[in-house]
Amino acid sequence: MTFKNILLIFISTILSLTACAEQTAKISQQELLRLMATADNQEFVVLDVRTAEEFNKGHIVGAINISHDEIVNNIAKLSSYKDKLVVVHCRSGFRAASAEGDLLENGFKKLRHLEGDMKGWQEEKLPLVKGH
Repeated sequence: MTFKNILLIFISTILSLTACAEQTAKISQQELLRLMATADNQEFVVLDVRTAEEFNKGHIVGAINISHDEIVNNIAKLSSYKDKLVVVHCRSGFRAASAEGDLLENGFKKLRHLEGDMKGWQEEKLPLVKGH
């Protein structure tokens, strides 16, 4: 494979992820905090698609962790959330976009992308839980 082909594949992948991220409606940090304070946890889930190591260093209260590259392999674990609101985030947005694409392809329709992802959450000094 030539450098040109690799570059074209890379650019195509980035454009696809960007398009997917733009397809997913956003939810602000404040909207998520309100939802967490008022909604039944059975109505929504926060899906953190960072690595387990990143997750253990600090995550949003009640979030579940499935790495973006393991979404397809764990669709069965997520099936109970298929008709519920799923708020997806990673560190900065690229991995979340990939996960959102996989979720959309598997019939998840109520997806929201957390504005600012974890970087934004931390910048605002919003609450985090460490460990599992």
